[in-house]
Amino acid sequence: MKAMKFWKMSGSGNDFVFVDARADRSAGVKWSSPEFVREVCTPHTGVGADGVAILEVDATQDFRLRYFNRDGSLGELCGNASLCATRLAVELGMANAEGLTFQTDAGVIIARIRDGAPEIDLQPPTGLIPATAIPRQAGEERLGFVDSGVPHLVIRTTDLDAIPLQARGPELRHHPSLKAGANVNWVAPASGGGWAMRTYERGVEAETLACGTGAVACAVLLQAWGETASQTAIRTRSGRILTVTTRQAGDRLLPSLSGEGRIVFEGLLREL
Repeated sequence: MKAMKFWKMSGSGNDFVFVDARADRSAGVKWSSPEFVREVCTPHTGVGADGVAILEVDATQDFRLRYFNRDGSLGELCGNASLCATRLAVELGMANAEGLTFQTDAGVIIARIRDGAPEIDLQPPTGLIPATAIPRQAGEERLGFVDSGVPHLVIRTTDLDAIPLQARGPELRHHPSLKAGANVNWVAPASGGGWAMRTYERGVEAETLACGTGAVACAVLLQAWGETASQTAIRTRSGRILTVTTRQAGDRLLPSLSGEGRIVFEGLLREL
């Protein structure tokens, strides 16, 4: 197999394998194969990651980002992968740190490096509704649904360590009331102030250490429930912080997400 360069990146513990396919369309085809994605993302026998992100040429934006979940399925958007893409694009000289744009399957993302960290502006969230069709269990104070680029169910609770994530996560992720399924997020007040979250992520089908669009969904619903204002700091399971800032533009709520986009290492993929 021809050696292929990649970057391993981490967004608050949400980890990705990035490949630059701008100059080689065949590389984009190879890396977007569901079987290949699953092999690359498998720990021990592959690189190991939550997903694969491909940077491609775009006719109108600085670049295009395509994202694939660990199970090989296409993800419309990944917030942490978008933060990582922002950092890597600037690192590779593809875009200007003060302001850049890239195309995703959930629309155009405007991004920048602010105070040394990547920040992205997401499209207005849609489908903000109470999840009344889902019966609450003990410890689940409120449930709500919002699409922050991908669908998310948010559960307000008080004790993140007490939630039965491995049992409740798959049950809620496939709940019949959620037509396309959803990521499932639990959010609770964090010790010392702010909020903390845990996520069962579709496409990974397990808990991940962070979820960027999940943090946005939690912040949007907490704001709708009157529990937070226009800026929400959320501690992920890795211990790192994602910050969501919202502003009102007419009847639209515009969220921005800032957090980690760390290049862990770069290498050559040789044999799978």
